[in-house]
Amino acid sequence: MPKQKLKTHKAMAKRVKVTAGGKFLRRKIAINHLRRNKSPQAVRSMDKTFPLATADTRRLKRLLPYAF
Repeated sequence: MPKQKLKTHKAMAKRVKVTAGGKFLRRKIAINHLRRNKSPQAVRSMDKTFPLATADTRRLKRLLPYAF
């Protein structure tokens, strides 16, 4: 009997981008609403992508099996 296919966790696939080297990039939180109360520096920093903590990579590799 063939093995079952693994399913990609779609919610996590939409929130995380995988680089060619296998690192995960994420966006900052609190970007979408109440932007006028935030400083311009905070809004600019939220538009960038940041590397995810390395402690989370093992869990994400299980959630995104075909991302590598």
